[in-house]
Amino acid sequence: MTPPPAQRSGLAAYLLWFFCLTGICGLHRFYLGRPWSGLLWLVTFGLLGIGQIVDLFLMPSMLREENRERRLDALYVMQQRQMRA
Repeated sequence: MTPPPAQRSGLAAYLLWFFCLTGICGLHRFYLGRPWSGLLWLVTFGLLGIGQIVDLFLMPSMLREENRERRLDALYVMQQRQMRA
């Protein structure tokens, strides 16, 4: 039996979001499994800061969605292993 997948940390996501104040925007989006929008945030400095402010409020739902996807992926892998056995 496989161990449950590691959940994404809210604290880590908010710390990565906070790095935008140093000029590195979008790291939280990479962490939460959104590489294309993370790249967009990185190139445009968080959509000129507006996207960063919006993400402050969207972060809880992005965390829930990423953690849900990770759990479902782990269940799928576990189910596939059981079917092979």
